[in-house]
Amino acid sequence: MGDAAGIGPEIIVKLLSAPDLSERPIVIGDLHVLREAAQRLAAPIAIEQISAPGDASAQAKVISVLQPGADLGPVALGEVQAACGQAAFDYIRSGIDLALSGAIAGIVTAPIHKEALSAAGLRYPGHTEILADLGGAERVAMMLANDVLRVVLVTIHCSLRDAIAQIDREAVLAAIRHADEGGRAFGFERPRVAVAGLNPHAGEGGLFGREEIEIIAPAIAAARAEGIDASGPWPGDTVFMQARQGRFDVVVAQYHDQGLIPVKYLGLEEGVNITLGLPFIRTSPDHGTAFDIAGSGIADPASLRAALVQARRLAVARAEQSGANTAEAAR
Repeated sequence: MGDAAGIGPEIIVKLLSAPDLSERPIVIGDLHVLREAAQRLAAPIAIEQISAPGDASAQAKVISVLQPGADLGPVALGEVQAACGQAAFDYIRSGIDLALSGAIAGIVTAPIHKEALSAAGLRYPGHTEILADLGGAERVAMMLANDVLRVVLVTIHCSLRDAIAQIDREAVLAAIRHADEGGRAFGFERPRVAVAGLNPHAGEGGLFGREEIEIIAPAIAAARAEGIDASGPWPGDTVFMQARQGRFDVVVAQYHDQGLIPVKYLGLEEGVNITLGLPFIRTSPDHGTAFDIAGSGIADPASLRAALVQARRLAVARAEQSGANTAEAAR
């Protein structure tokens, strides 16, 4: 459900009340917070508590809620609250446990608030780091995708100064591998992975920095030796345009804003955040908690819908791949 003080409960209720929605996910969150959101929206839907995923209702007019722990209690919408940060963390942890046990196919996360996590004493900068830690993944990558661009990040939630320090050959190579994995999940048989440079003009042959020569190019060469169709380093100010024009299937960006500004500029409505490298599927909408409009009834669930649809596609593809691997092993 994400942070209860944000737009997460509202967009969940809006999405699951939509008459054209074929997906019927369970919601891990707070029963009363969701009921209050439905009441504010005058949504014609029942919200029922369940004790296990298998108890979920398949009815279109029912939201099945799995609530870890006690009721959250009164929530001040649009405000940072430690209780909401702790509850949001508990929802994520519950989802991870269920996914690792095989009880659910994947997780779609509504937005959390980093200050609320911090207020609760939780030293995680975001979803990705929680998922990696509790999901047991040695290294994960963030892919932000829409119908036009698919971008994987080498570094994620840290200062620009720290991001530059964290960019090494292994980090870039891992991101390229994840980009190849993500491209295949999107249906590309051999994804064309473009790797952006760190410096202006991709370093201009060392004039503007040597990271491209000493770090990024060797990582690309190593990826190509593994059979990955990787190229670059390409200038960061043109590579996204070339990907949009169809030259590349996935772009590897070196730091957060380099990769996410181009995707978000195209619109938040269809953007989906996908965490690669986990033993389960995780997607999320491409926006935050929007405290400034929480409770107003105007939040748009389009990105959450896109995240849910994409999670289903990835789950089906993973199941089919697993079946193909099993059949191959049997032969």
